[in-house]
Amino acid sequence: MSSTLSAPSTSWDWCCWHWGAPWPGAPALSGSDGCMPPDQAGTYVLILRLLRFATITVGRLGRFRLPAGWYAYAGSAYGPGGLAARLERHLRSPKPLRWHIDYLRTHARPVEIWYTVGTQKRECAWAQTLSGLPGAAIPAPRFGASDCRCPTHLIHFAAPPDLAAFTRAVGEPVSRETLNE
Repeated sequence: MSSTLSAPSTSWDWCCWHWGAPWPGAPALSGSDGCMPPDQAGTYVLILRLLRFATITVGRLGRFRLPAGWYAYAGSAYGPGGLAARLERHLRSPKPLRWHIDYLRTHARPVEIWYTVGTQKRECAWAQTLSGLPGAAIPAPRFGASDCRCPTHLIHFAAPPDLAAFTRAVGEPVSRETLNE
């Protein structure tokens, strides 16, 4: 189900990239329109659920012991296909392990996407904002942050992170898509 907090979204009115199920086992979006974020540049947070403790090895970054719970991964999509292409890749499984988030995806299920469209670089600010929310913890230093100086772009929460609190903290509208199994 698509929703935008803080302000009505005019960009969503024209967007309807019909998701359906492009491959077997793909998560479907809730709501009747089956829309994904648009094929424009933007910033996103992928919310994932890890049902049980997992130990993952993330390429050269190392080995991490991750507690069960909710994970928020801040990223950006400025290449061809924008948000739609980047998020489609994150949701697809199986796939080659290329980015840090790919390693977590082998254990965790995506449940929501928070995003905004635009070319302004927000990824690092969003990661910092997530880390300041109540209940936030850094489970894997430098995760998703190999091209910046951020402590991490992956934040752990014992309970689902609060989109309303996040939206207030970033001070701009943030759209949300809920994924079905």
